[in-house]
Amino acid sequence: MISKQKTVALWSIWAILWPGVITTVFVVTNPQMQGGEFDLLSFAFMMVIVALFPIVIHNSPIIFIHGISLAVFLYFGLFFEMIMTQIAYIVSISKVKLSRPYWYKLPLNLTMFLFVSLGSALFYYALGGSHGPSAFATPSDAIPIIGYVLSQFILNHVFIYFVRNYFLGNKGTIFDKEFFWDLGNTAIVMPIGFVLYVLYMEIGEAAIYYVGLPFVGLSLILTLYYASQNVNEYLQKANEIGQELTGRLKVGEVLDRFVESLTVLFHVDYVYIFDRKNKDDLELIRYFDGDKNIGFQNPQFSSFEGVSQSVYASGQPVLYQSRKKWRHIRSDLIPKKVESIMSVPIERNNKIEGIITIASHKKRSYEKFQLMLVGILANYMAVAIQNARHYEETKRRSELCPLTKLYNYRYFENLVSDYADTYEQVGEKVYASVILLDLDHFKRVNDQYGHESGNEALCELAVRLSNIVGDDGTVARYGGEEFVVFLPGVGREKSLAIAEELRHRISSVPFRLKEHITDHKGAIEAWLTASIGVATFPEDCESPVELVRHADRAMYVGAKQQGRNKVASYERVLEAAE
Repeated sequence: MISKQKTVALWSIWAILWPGVITTVFVVTNPQMQGGEFDLLSFAFMMVIVALFPIVIHNSPIIFIHGISLAVFLYFGLFFEMIMTQIAYIVSISKVKLSRPYWYKLPLNLTMFLFVSLGSALFYYALGGSHGPSAFATPSDAIPIIGYVLSQFILNHVFIYFVRNYFLGNKGTIFDKEFFWDLGNTAIVMPIGFVLYVLYMEIGEAAIYYVGLPFVGLSLILTLYYASQNVNEYLQKANEIGQELTGRLKVGEVLDRFVESLTVLFHVDYVYIFDRKNKDDLELIRYFDGDKNIGFQNPQFSSFEGVSQSVYASGQPVLYQSRKKWRHIRSDLIPKKVESIMSVPIERNNKIEGIITIASHKKRSYEKFQLMLVGILANYMAVAIQNARHYEETKRRSELCPLTKLYNYRYFENLVSDYADTYEQVGEKVYASVILLDLDHFKRVNDQYGHESGNEALCELAVRLSNIVGDDGTVARYGGEEFVVFLPGVGREKSLAIAEELRHRISSVPFRLKEHITDHKGAIEAWLTASIGVATFPEDCESPVELVRHADRAMYVGAKQQGRNKVASYERVLEAAE
């Protein structure tokens, strides 16, 4: 799209240039119908019919009228070729039904075709070309005709390249998909156009229908071929995306990649992905707003009634090409400037598990086959999310201590290792500390009150540790009655303060044990203490992966061997050893 000022300028330029150029060409060439008024109408009729079957690439229609326009040019001259080409393009653009933001394409392309016709005709005349029966009287007359065809093709794509790169700001190469489609079109259509001219010279008006009707058939065949190729490309991309989605191991990654894929495949201004919260409600789990660059944030809305809810209720996908088709549906989610909408249910095991809704500001942004593609992608996504959730749940269980619900030894070691890798990649000085604690004489609790009471004490300790550490770090059960805390970005002073608070909270508050084996009725209180070791990177070691080993040494040498219920730093242990 372009600015309103540029659109007004384009219409103004066209309104000034078009009548001026047409009038000048009429005056200079002095066109003669040569008694072929009805024949000209027949040529015009064929060009209009062919123009009804455009191929749309990059929002621009490619029409197969050049063969007929070549015959008109060779026999009747530049003026009639210009007029017919302009009429055919207007018919073609009306068939495409451009939305309002793209109406600038009408004056832009009419002006471009006008100058392409004029430029290629001047090249034709420079090579000695003429009109009427004498346009191809000798073999040497083929030179200006070939020059006309080549110059028309080259000028057309030079204009397209200039407009896209310097007027619309869409940087790209001249040799794009449209270029090669038009090259193939020219190679097929222009020879037929020349044959049309020759036959018209021989048999008159009948040639228009003998050759013109095959032109119509060729246009229809090429249009259908391109449409099938387009669908096949979309299906191939959908299959590639589906395979990539099923390879994702996290639900968030699946959703993010899915939204990214939609923005590549379709013209997307908004994407809404809902998950079935319960039998009657939908929960918005992904939202994309291309205009505001909100990305994948999940804004909160007051109501989930609207297009998605209606699709959820009916279980049927919907495609709306303009706002007037869905304005009867109330929606708090979809902005008023939205026109086109696709919405499809996400199904798994014959149950609707969610809804995908895609919206665009443009009218007629989506086609029916694209609705089918979104449905295919939705099925891929449903399977991928199910697999990712299963993986995440399995991974979560493997990383948690089943008793305390804290992270386990395996998770903790991977966490520290990943932190170390990040440090090496960044190469900056970052602090990190590890606190390792071991309950003192914990075996006495198990012997005196039973193992279930011991488990109660461990669970209560896990809660205390988590509450104290909070968002500063990660707490894990290292094994038995040993617990460990990783504090990324925390230096020695703060880590020692946290360790002292942990020690104090353990020793000063009794543990309530309900599942004891004593004769006492009700819960009993047990007093526990802990020996704690602290190590900090980079002061105490060369890599974060060494923190646990150094904290372990500080705990045993500096706390256990010094009477227990103490906090010891690795630094102090080294100083004492010296």
